[in-house]
Amino acid sequence: MTANHAASIVVAPTLRDHVIGPFSAMGRYRSLTLELAKRDVLGRYRGASFGLLWSLISPFLMLCVYTFAFGFLMKAKWPEVAGGVHHYSIILFIGLIVHGFFAECLVRAPNLVTGNISFVKRVVFPLEILPWPAVFSALFHAGMNLIVFALLRLALEGTISWTMIFLPVVLLPLVFVTLGVCWIFAALGVYLRDISQVTGVLATAMLFLSSAMIPVQTLPPSYRVLFELNPLTFIINQARGVALWGNMPDWSGLALYALGGLALMYLGYGWFVTTKRGFADVL
Repeated sequence: MTANHAASIVVAPTLRDHVIGPFSAMGRYRSLTLELAKRDVLGRYRGASFGLLWSLISPFLMLCVYTFAFGFLMKAKWPEVAGGVHHYSIILFIGLIVHGFFAECLVRAPNLVTGNISFVKRVVFPLEILPWPAVFSALFHAGMNLIVFALLRLALEGTISWTMIFLPVVLLPLVFVTLGVCWIFAALGVYLRDISQVTGVLATAMLFLSSAMIPVQTLPPSYRVLFELNPLTFIINQARGVALWGNMPDWSGLALYALGGLALMYLGYGWFVTTKRGFADVL
């Protein structure tokens, strides 16, 4: 039996498999998932003189560029900046952290399978866990960015909001959404190779059509709807609320967002598991 024919053999999943399937990476395949995530993080900085320090240097340099490029124009639109409550860089950075996490996963998703062809040929390798290491890697970089954010706020404002402890709760629903998107685009990337050219543009559009760059409340109502439909806008607003304004999370809003995220996650996982039967034939 050839590897391609063996890879096409599929055991009918049970109801339990459908329920816990998306989380199997943190159950049955936890060690493998964490090892892949570790390899992904370390591999990115292999050979670099500063190594993992680049995970702290890069976001700071990125913030400098965005602040210089947009600070003089955009900061006047933020009431908190005009009132001297917060520095523009701080407000901008928290939005970039949320967008950066999602964008990193979105851009990488179409190549998760096509970039690991050797895994496809292995019957025993669980391809469905591939989005998890990518998400963990993005979460690692988001965590490094938050460290830079905290240090920057201490330097500029001399304080940190205790409500920052709720940031993991705020980001969790976005993790569900991101996993669902990764599974969908990872499968599409096998059959439609051009999809990788679209995700970069989509990620950029989601940045400039979200509250990361501009407060939505200052926009005309006709444009505001477009920004509010962006799934990042709500999470960015919540992240700013707990990290900057000192507000408690919108528990009901986050609960609804989490339910929608879980629905998308299961939909994406189901799509991936269904379509992966043909991966070996295509690749």
